[in-house]
Amino acid sequence: MTSAGRSVLPLLAVLPGSTPPLAHREHADMTATVKGPASYFPSIEKKYGRPVAEWKELIRSSPLTKHMELVAWLKAEHALGHGHANALVAHTLAEDTAK
Repeated sequence: MTSAGRSVLPLLAVLPGSTPPLAHREHADMTATVKGPASYFPSIEKKYGRPVAEWKELIRSSPLTKHMELVAWLKAEHALGHGHANALVAHTLAEDTAK
């Protein structure tokens, strides 16, 4: 502990072009990081208490088809935050386009 009451932890510096320490590389390889809109899904389920599949079903059943119209609808009718609404719509529309 320092005199200010903060813990002093060893810092690992990785210089540009160098290789990260082995422990860091192993950890990075073992954890699959979710990226893009799906990275919001755990917090959406936790905050709003509905599974993502249910939100996607609502989006697909809406007569609206444009991205921002759907986002505005989720915000107005279901009180979702902009980022959460945008992530759900983007992911759902991308899935539907890929089919």
